[in-house]
Amino acid sequence: MTILCAAAGRDELGALKRAVVSASWELVGGATSGVELLAQLAEFRPDVIVLDARVAGVDLAEVRRARPAARVVALGVIPGADMEASELGQLRDAILGVRPVGGPVGGPGGRPGRSSR
Repeated sequence: MTILCAAAGRDELGALKRAVVSASWELVGGATSGVELLAQLAEFRPDVIVLDARVAGVDLAEVRRARPAARVVALGVIPGADMEASELGQLRDAILGVRPVGGPVGGPGGRPGRSSR
């Protein structure tokens, strides 16, 4: 799995990359603006985009058009993201699709581990 990170500045980008680095996936590129992000989506074709909500000039609709198959993981609140993390330490779980404890979860019937029968 390839992951492209985008953050509001170089220091923030470094922190974001350090938070998500894993032997299980490959980090590619790194953007600090919407323009850089769109260019790198075409170049690297990542499976996952980790996007800091503070990045200037990012339009999620454009990101989706440029790389519709990619999952978008937001650091912060970005309406329409596939997963959100409120802090750097939650990003790896968000990349894997694991929701934080206390987050929106539910099985059939709206209750975790319960069936609607």
